[in-house]
Amino acid sequence: MRATGSARPRWSRDRERKPLSPLRPSRDDGQAGLSLDLYLARHGETEWSLSGKHTGTTDLPLTPRGEDNARQLGRRFSGIQFDAVYSSPMQRALKTAELAGFPHPEVTDLLREVDYGRYEGLTTQQIHQENPHWEIYADGCPRGETPEQIYTRVNDFIALATGHGQGRVLAFAHGHILRAVAVAWINAALIVAARLQLDVATLSILRGAERGRVVALWNAP
Repeated sequence: MRATGSARPRWSRDRERKPLSPLRPSRDDGQAGLSLDLYLARHGETEWSLSGKHTGTTDLPLTPRGEDNARQLGRRFSGIQFDAVYSSPMQRALKTAELAGFPHPEVTDLLREVDYGRYEGLTTQQIHQENPHWEIYADGCPRGETPEQIYTRVNDFIALATGHGQGRVLAFAHGHILRAVAVAWINAALIVAARLQLDVATLSILRGAERGRVVALWNAP
């Protein structure tokens, strides 16, 4: 149901799903999302996140501890209303959203985890045995995504999020793609994302401020 007049749809915990605005291109005047807070929530623990395996297209469930992670994360959102809530289509992100109090997010492929291609299911240590200097944000993945494709995708998501104008937007997704969202938000080079730690079931906030886009909170449990 679309809001009428000046009213805008609002999201809060356990609220029923409402359709969201279509994707609109980012403004190029440096002020896009000036009054927008973009909340980023990484999903809870899975067996592969626990062991350090790269999990892109493999659709793993949360572990029991991962489900507890998600419920605890949900407490951070108590009393906060959102103009839009998005999620990756992968079950680990969707279940985290549900357990955090948002059972009907808008699903978008823009928030899928990076496609690791041939490196799917491998740890960084295993990859470095073959390619000692490999860095995902610089090199991409064989038969997977390139850095350019990653950066384009996250900018498309930022355009989608900032299309809501002022307010708050919440996104449930994955470690590598959310780090890329953060550096794109501040117009930094993608390689900067390699220096951002992002643990499972953590909250980060990107903000449009008077001095430009900033990272207001990062990797908060």
